[in-house]
Amino acid sequence: MLLYLRLAWRNIWRHRRRTLIIVVAMGLAMAMMVFYDGLMDGFNQAIYGSAIRVLGGNIQIHAQGYRAKVDSNPLLPLKDASAVMRTAAADPNVIAAVPRITTGGLASNHEGAFPMTIIGIDPQAEAPVSLIAQHIAAGRWLNPDDRDVALIGKGLATAMQVQTGDRITVTGSDIHKQNRQRTMTVIGVYDIGLPDNEKNTLYISLPEAQELYGLPGQATEVDLNLRKIGQENSVVAALAPRLPGYEVESWDKNYPELEVAVTRKDAVMNIFSVVIMVIAGIGILNMLLMAVYERTREIGLLGAIGLKPRQISLLFILEGTMIGAVGVLLGAALGLACNGSLSAVGLDFSSYSGMTNYMALISGRIYPTLAINSLISRGLSVLIISSLAALIPASEAASREPAEALHAV
Repeated sequence: MLLYLRLAWRNIWRHRRRTLIIVVAMGLAMAMMVFYDGLMDGFNQAIYGSAIRVLGGNIQIHAQGYRAKVDSNPLLPLKDASAVMRTAAADPNVIAAVPRITTGGLASNHEGAFPMTIIGIDPQAEAPVSLIAQHIAAGRWLNPDDRDVALIGKGLATAMQVQTGDRITVTGSDIHKQNRQRTMTVIGVYDIGLPDNEKNTLYISLPEAQELYGLPGQATEVDLNLRKIGQENSVVAALAPRLPGYEVESWDKNYPELEVAVTRKDAVMNIFSVVIMVIAGIGILNMLLMAVYERTREIGLLGAIGLKPRQISLLFILEGTMIGAVGVLLGAALGLACNGSLSAVGLDFSSYSGMTNYMALISGRIYPTLAINSLISRGLSVLIISSLAALIPASEAASREPAEALHAV
């Protein structure tokens, strides 16, 4: 095998200019994929990571049976929310474990009644990690001892024609399915640039929610915020055995519409990558086919000295794979260098914040990552396509009769 590798390496550099053109093409394709992966990872952290913080954290922990009743916003209290938070907080990837009470209801005034997700939060625990707390447009953030006050979104404030200091009526069902109604003062208005979310989400203090819905000292869920998006599966796998009797789920189970957006983005990138690599693979196919015709007498000589057709075929496949390997190394170096430099300075995407709902969560710059996790899979894709592109020339070379090939002009 060492002999074949040496021959293949020598052969690909016979025509340096031609080989360099193909290697550069493969390298640029690889570099583009690495750069795009790093950029998309930065987008995920900036946009989807922020969206997850708005919606309720990377992981949610509920009482057993919650998933089966999720459509009815069940008030299923956790057996021991404090113990759950202590267990979760011990994981090094968890930066915050916060208790919540989440249910459905209505917010109403003279402008009408609006269906609402009502969330009781621990203001002190949530303030360091809450995107809502960082985007208070009017009034103030909640305090733990607040009673009869609510924090609403700009979208709801506009729909109800209210501002801080105005009163609204909040209605919901307690743990015994009895309607509970309370008139509250709007203590603050937040603006995260997502009108639909702002219009249907209202926040009150956790003690207020516990009193209002008959859950003294309890919570219906614990939300976990992780250091970065993408760590959810490993954390869920680690916590689930330590929290028997609870449902530990990643954000993609609770926010399927966001998961669909991420999946579609990944699918588009994969299609884009395949198209790029097929184009580069055609270059390898063309180059090796030319080599077959230029080296016809050499192929005949190899056959005459005893190399079998499969061995000649292997030689051409190795040449294609080596070209792909050199392209992978070049592309990986270029891509990592590009992502490394941009991760320090970032890219300003603030002017595009109005393109879609979730783009509004871009606070300023996007910082690409090195995308190390996808580097191996991208490199293997390039090598596989390079090897496949060499199959036709390899088959053509192996089919040459030595006697005829030796007399070729």
